[in-house]
Amino acid sequence: MAPVLTACAGFLLAVLWTDLIFDSQAPWGAEPVDEPVLASIAAYYHRATTTSQPRGSLIASVMAVLLIALGLEAWRGTSPGWLLTVSAALAGGPILLALLRTVPNAVRLGRREGSTADQSRLARGIHLDHMACLAGMIAFLALWLLQALA
Repeated sequence: MAPVLTACAGFLLAVLWTDLIFDSQAPWGAEPVDEPVLASIAAYYHRATTTSQPRGSLIASVMAVLLIALGLEAWRGTSPGWLLTVSAALAGGPILLALLRTVPNAVRLGRREGSTADQSRLARGIHLDHMACLAGMIAFLALWLLQALA
């Protein structure tokens, strides 16, 4: 299962990298993001969440495969319990964050809902979410790669 887990993590890291390219356009601060920058980020999230199917379904499927493979690894009992527990937190946390908050916020931003200040908060919040997801998935991938080398 380790090859499946690492492949899924690598794919999700690539998606996060693409998202972060757009997220990083918005400077940090309290003031609203400039309209051309906000329009660029919002257009990307409109495509990514609404008009680019089956992209969204593929990403959700890879998340599901990762969690199923992790569950199968636990069921087989060939990996240490600590590894599975830490892995479930490192992968499950970002996946839950994405499904429960990041994607709904990206849909709202893609629809340009709310004022410029509201959209700026959404853009910065999505960026923070993606940074948290990136950290979790990098740690997950590193853990499984190190386990493979051991």
